[in-house]
Amino acid sequence: MEIFYSYDCDGRVCRLDGEEAAHCIKVLRHRCGESINVIDGNGTMFRCTLISDSPKGCEAQVEESFAGWGSHDYVLELAVCPTKNNDRYEWFVEKATEVGVDAIAPVIGDHSERKVYKTERAKKIALSATKQSLKAKIPQISEPVSVKDYIASAPEDALKMIAYCFEDEQHPRRSIRQVLEQNAEKARHSVVLIGPEGDFSQEEARLALEAGFIPVHLGNSRLRTETAAVTAAEALYFHNL
Repeated sequence: MEIFYSYDCDGRVCRLDGEEAAHCIKVLRHRCGESINVIDGNGTMFRCTLISDSPKGCEAQVEESFAGWGSHDYVLELAVCPTKNNDRYEWFVEKATEVGVDAIAPVIGDHSERKVYKTERAKKIALSATKQSLKAKIPQISEPVSVKDYIASAPEDALKMIAYCFEDEQHPRRSIRQVLEQNAEKARHSVVLIGPEGDFSQEEARLALEAGFIPVHLGNSRLRTETAAVTAAEALYFHNL
């Protein structure tokens, strides 16, 4: 199933920009009168008929719309420290999008090896993964902030979890599955905080616990940052099947 993304859809006409139009017209050779499927990135898929076929920018008339197409009935935000190897983080963005995530927040920790992260390429990867996995909503990817700033601004009404590796006798970690099962209603809106290769600092963990984050683990294996993030996304996915 071919999916195109419209940067500008008013419910009557969807417009494809240069890159999407070139793929539609030049690569796939669609022409006026043909039917195409277009997503708006906000959750709606439109079945359309092409009414102009320039590879520099084309338009399609909306015939049918499908709100919430390919959506899931929970909200998941993953706050994940960028990895030293940028390819690993981009892999996480792709796979988490395929599984189902609503927002990705790059966060910079005290122990992060990568202190600067640019989001442009990650946004393109998220768009491609959204279309590939037959979804209409593209995850929001925010600009990087520090772990401490993120903790301070995390949504109050969400089920907030933090996954770190070290043991804390006063605050023992529970499995993410157990926490989701015990907080089933609140888990409809979940936030999971994943640290860098060097883990969170003790101060970051303390601030998170004070802000209402629940310490969790993702099993007995020691996981890389990007693997832990995708595992958390899968935990929410299977919990809500």
